[in-house]
Amino acid sequence: MHKIGQNNRVAFQGEPGAFSQSAARKLLGADIRTIACPTFESLFDSIGEGRADLILAPLENTLAGPVLRCYDLLYQSSLRMIGEVSLRISHCVIGCPGSKLQDVRRIQSHPVALAQCERFFMAHPGIARAVAEDTAGSVRQIMALRDPTVAAIASEFAAGEYGAQVLAHEVEDDPKNFTRFALLASESAAIEPDPDADASTVVITIANTPGSLFRSLEAFASNSVDLMSLVSRPLVGTPWQYRFFLEVAAAAWQPEMAKALAELEPRTIEMRVFGSYHSAKT
Repeated sequence: MHKIGQNNRVAFQGEPGAFSQSAARKLLGADIRTIACPTFESLFDSIGEGRADLILAPLENTLAGPVLRCYDLLYQSSLRMIGEVSLRISHCVIGCPGSKLQDVRRIQSHPVALAQCERFFMAHPGIARAVAEDTAGSVRQIMALRDPTVAAIASEFAAGEYGAQVLAHEVEDDPKNFTRFALLASESAAIEPDPDADASTVVITIANTPGSLFRSLEAFASNSVDLMSLVSRPLVGTPWQYRFFLEVAAAAWQPEMAKALAELEPRTIEMRVFGSYHSAKT
């Protein structure tokens, strides 16, 4: 992984205490300077507007799948991927100090977090669900409310951030719940290539003809480069046509990858390499 200076400002989406902030600290250290952004749009704008030096954006969750808005914003940006981190998503029921789980009648959180705790709600039929915009923001809200019958689902880190009390740990349905985040920098950032890089993200647009996707992916297979994931996104203004984000297990400068990219480019309408980095999957 790159040696990122502690003076770099790293933006994340969400409120203080969000899983994204935990991921930034896991990747870059607990002393890293973090900047909260309310939306994915403001996150991707933060470097260009001078509010941040780097951003950390979620790309994929092992249960919910790809974070499609981030893929779209990545394509629209001129940012490059320089790192990656995987964070286990462990949900807690969190209340205001002095509250008890048996007194809780409503739990609020982001809809994805609520959906990932279905077994908990089945075991507690007297607790209603309330949809909120953010897990950490839900904790901030219940602390302002100070109602022992209202709780939130968020991380233990969020509870500590707001001085709240954890009422139940690990209430998620599946303990193998991970989110993969990409660390992004501007093209002009003075950051050297990661010597441990073993993965790259590439986007391609291809003709809508029989076998075009097969021929494009064959460039990797014939050079023994493993395709780790493929995400398709519609081409705005061109119904039923798509661009494809490919995550492959090789750095762009490795000989087999360089050969694969050379073979791939003439088979596409567009090809961009967003960067090479050490994969969080390995």
